[in-house]
Amino acid sequence: MIVAFSVTPLGVGEEVGEHVAEAVRVVRESGLPNHTDAMFTSVEGEWDEVMEVVRRAVEAVERRAPRVSLVLKADVRPGVADGLRAKVDSVERHLSGPSAS
Repeated sequence: MIVAFSVTPLGVGEEVGEHVAEAVRVVRESGLPNHTDAMFTSVEGEWDEVMEVVRRAVEAVERRAPRVSLVLKADVRPGVADGLRAKVDSVERHLSGPSAS
C-alpha cells in the first residue's frame, strides 16, 4: 500500500517546518520507500508497517505540539511493489508519448 499523509502541529505558531521535520525524520528512518513534497509525505509498504510509521510520525509531532492534525490518503493494492516509482513512471511515459504536445 501507499499512504500519503500530512501531519500539522497546531498551537505552535505559523512556522511549523521544524515540527514537521520530526515526522519526516521518522518516515526516513523507517527504511520504507518514501517521498516528501510540499504538501504530503508518501510511504510504501505493508499495511501494519506503514500505519506504524504514520503513528510514530504523529507521536513525534505530538511531543512538541499541544494538538496535531493528520490528513491521510491510502492506495491499498495488495501484491504491488515499487508503486511510488511505477505510478510516476507511467504518467511520464504518457506525457512523452506520441500524443504529447
